[in-house]
Amino acid sequence: MCRQHVAEGEPELYQIGRITGIDITPLYDMEKYWDEDSAEHQLSFATSEIEREEIAKRIQSDKDNLKDNIDQVLELLNLLIERLSRIDHLDQKLDDSGEDTLGYDFYFTDFNTEKGESYIGNNFGQDLRNFKRFLEYAKKNGASTVWFNYG
Repeated sequence: MCRQHVAEGEPELYQIGRITGIDITPLYDMEKYWDEDSAEHQLSFATSEIEREEIAKRIQSDKDNLKDNIDQVLELLNLLIERLSRIDHLDQKLDDSGEDTLGYDFYFTDFNTEKGESYIGNNFGQDLRNFKRFLEYAKKNGASTVWFNYG
């Protein structure tokens, strides 16, 4: 997910969206959730009450846009998994912009194979399937909104 902020050229996830014909925006939107600490931190940068209100509106808008998104994200993951499972040599279809920091020849190969154990040594296919299983578990246990929180 963080590659959109550090990759030169087109980040891999955008490339994968283009290759599969799938809009991956809902995944990136999941980064726009504001927990209480991050919201307060962002609000601390306001230099006026008007600016504080504008920031608060943006925070609320971002939260509202994610509300009840679990089905949308699951549908996206199912579609990605289905389409990527039929693509051979995904690693060769992606442009690393001259900086392969992900290990394309391992991470983006053997999509349908479980390469790692738990989360160590996973490939892209395994990570997507694990993510899907987690969301199915979360939904089964009452979750309706999902987001990423890095910390």
